[in-house]
Amino acid sequence: MNYSTLKKSVALSLVALTGVASLAVAQDAPATTSATKVFGGRGQYRTWSIGVHGGVLMPVVAIGGTNDFNKWDANLGYGLNIRKQLGHSFGLELNGTRGKLSGTNEGITNPAVREFETELQYAVDLRGVVNLGSIDFLRRENSVGFFLTAGAGYMAYAPKIITGAGQTIDWKGKAVGPADDKHDAKDYVKGFYIPVGAGVKFKVSERVNFNLGYTMNFVDADNLDGVYAKGQTKDKFSYGYAGLEFSLGSSAKPSLEWTNPLATMYDELKDPTLRQEVEALKNRVSAVEKSVEDLKKDTDGDGVADQFDKCPGTPAGTAVDGSGCPLPKVAPVDSVASNVTGFEKIAFDFNSSVLKTESYPTLDKLSSVLRENGGKVTVNGYASSEGTAAYNLKLSKDRANSVKTYLVNSGVNASQVATKGNGEANPIASNDTEEGRIQNRRVETARN
Repeated sequence: MNYSTLKKSVALSLVALTGVASLAVAQDAPATTSATKVFGGRGQYRTWSIGVHGGVLMPVVAIGGTNDFNKWDANLGYGLNIRKQLGHSFGLELNGTRGKLSGTNEGITNPAVREFETELQYAVDLRGVVNLGSIDFLRRENSVGFFLTAGAGYMAYAPKIITGAGQTIDWKGKAVGPADDKHDAKDYVKGFYIPVGAGVKFKVSERVNFNLGYTMNFVDADNLDGVYAKGQTKDKFSYGYAGLEFSLGSSAKPSLEWTNPLATMYDELKDPTLRQEVEALKNRVSAVEKSVEDLKKDTDGDGVADQFDKCPGTPAGTAVDGSGCPLPKVAPVDSVASNVTGFEKIAFDFNSSVLKTESYPTLDKLSSVLRENGGKVTVNGYASSEGTAAYNLKLSKDRANSVKTYLVNSGVNASQVATKGNGEANPIASNDTEEGRIQNRRVETARN
């Protein structure tokens, strides 16, 4: 193929591709906006695509290096690709290319090989595709993107050379098989190659991309051009192409490769449903705060919240009990010593140091005596025999401290109350029965 014919072929290919793209734009309906979520997974996107491409095959690469021929030809190549997008910035692509490569040793006197032409039956590779700029802080949507590719592949090719003496050597002729079977697999040399490339893609529509790319292919052999020239060198070829890529899947889903995750996150944060949930949460918090304030409200200032005050409106300075009612006037110490300050018992539930409500009246009377008449008391805590001795000792101390805390909170000076934990010691009933154990779970208060 001469250069003018090649230009015509490439031009016609590009015109055809542009025509297909225009038709796709005209027929492709806009994709329905999908309520995609940042962590919603790939299932909410279109991730498969298929493409066609055509361009120029050359037995050289852009980065240079040694070549077996000093003049290379540009020949038409074409192929297909299938891609699976695994994320916003990365996908896997299966790519196949066909065409031919050729070159000459022009201007060399008596060359061993004057020219070559290699039929590329196929070059199939699996490559990773990295999309650059998929995460864009400046734009919500992009219509132009750059990409890099690299992978590994397997190819089949058949070189044909013409020596300096004019002899034609066709590698297919060296194959074992029917001489008239042009496509016999044994006629082609097989080998591996590494494709490395870059390109730019244009978003023609929601379904169609127009791609321009360049791939350098490094062959694991030195016979791509039919010549073993350097021994340890490897042959290479390049492919510059234009192509169309068609996104597959439901039109209700956006394409993953063109979706900006930052825009998705922004939309998710601005979701009116989420804002409504936040407002509702704020209202619930305000209601809880108001309820807490109501619980703390103490109109008469007697130290008992209105919520629990059974005697609202108590005059200022009046001593009240735990329910907010005035305490009865206490007789002189001598007259009450026998019934409230001599020897008091406070009962507790099993494995508990929490005061029972029925203990409040007794403690309130004791508190009143201590506040009005002074003096000191010793609070002795006890436990029944269940559990270890060490645990019961701690529990008895906790019970004694619960009584002291109540007295101090009611206005008694802490120095007036001493506590002591006695554990299982000094039972007042048998620990062999539940009735006896109930009596042993106690605190005894005695004036000093």
